[in-house]
Amino acid sequence: MGASKGQKLSGMQRQVLSLYRGFLRAARLKPTEDRRQIESIVSAEFRRNSKQVDRKNFLYIEYLLRRGKKQLDQLKSPDTIGLSSCNVSSSKKKC
Repeated sequence: MGASKGQKLSGMQRQVLSLYRGFLRAARLKPTEDRRQIESIVSAEFRRNSKQVDRKNFLYIEYLLRRGKKQLDQLKSPDTIGLSSCNVSSSKKKC
């Protein structure tokens, strides 16, 4: 997030950070190889969104937070062993 000691995080920034930490905690409960894959996907998704999503687009950020919480709940399930990532562009879809 890049907040220094003097800056305070907004409520939405705290939610994003909390979601990120939640994913990392959930990843710790998975087998080692799956954990590395989960951490890699989560890190890449958060970085990609931090660069591509306008910080003032609150509706879209709230949508991403809701979607992320649902994915986190699924990941916490003992039946779930990993995550997958899907990149969608205007002309091509890669999964």
